[in-house]
Amino acid sequence: MGLLTGILLLPLAPVRGVAWLAERVNDAAEHELYDPSVIRARLAALNEALEGGEIGAEEFEREEERLLDLLEHRLFRSPPTAIEPTPGAHR
Repeated sequence: MGLLTGILLLPLAPVRGVAWLAERVNDAAEHELYDPSVIRARLAALNEALEGGEIGAEEFEREEERLLDLLEHRLFRSPPTAIEPTPGAHR
């Protein structure tokens, strides 16, 4: 990068910094969302909630299916397109 280009692009440095930071945060969030150990821990917590009577069988099945889909997509390295958290689901 030349001196003139550096001077002209200097006002954009904060924007580039924020964009870089946003990418890092996004990467960390995706890692946590699709990390198999995190998904397995959430499945274990879901089982405990069912056994403890905190959730019903229908809610358990919905959330279990969603978590298993996340795990399957992670294992095959293709992020799911639009899997949203189930409203009211325990984590």
